[in-house]
Amino acid sequence: MRILTAACILAFGMAWGSVHVQEAAQAPTKQPETLVLSEKAVLGKVTFSHLNHTTKNYNVEGTAPVSCMECHHVEQPEAEAKKIAPHQTAYPPDRTTTLSAELLDKEPMTKVTACRNCHARKEEKPAVWPEIPKIKSENSTAILTLTNQQAFHRACAGCHDQVLKARPGAKAPATLKCPVCHKKAAT
Repeated sequence: MRILTAACILAFGMAWGSVHVQEAAQAPTKQPETLVLSEKAVLGKVTFSHLNHTTKNYNVEGTAPVSCMECHHVEQPEAEAKKIAPHQTAYPPDRTTTLSAELLDKEPMTKVTACRNCHARKEEKPAVWPEIPKIKSENSTAILTLTNQQAFHRACAGCHDQVLKARPGAKAPATLKCPVCHKKAAT
């Protein structure tokens, strides 16, 4: 009986400990101030100010912050994602909420999918999909594999180009001004 009781106490303690560790590991989601992207790029890494894009008037019109959906397009219900070409998916597939700063304030345990979890480096498997997403090119019948490089360039440079078209005096770097974003480490 003592051995059984000791075994039960040990089992309960291990179960409680693992629950406690899991709870500790699930800290509330906080928006990062800065992200380092493309750390392995030939042109050098990109230091991205998440804080500036989410708190300053950096949207295309220059009237509001960039919405979470501009980059985290899978973080919404699938029916909403399908309205914005070429995006057709939500993650997780049964998602019912749309990612926003307000959602993170209201539900701080909301998980946010990092770009590379779907858009992996060339020849790597994404963390959450069986393969890197592919889309049909808008300009031809070619199928594009949206590696992280392709996705970042389409999203970041594409948005910057839209900003410059809407507001020619804006400071957003143009598509072909690579060194403005990419910085090589000092040697």
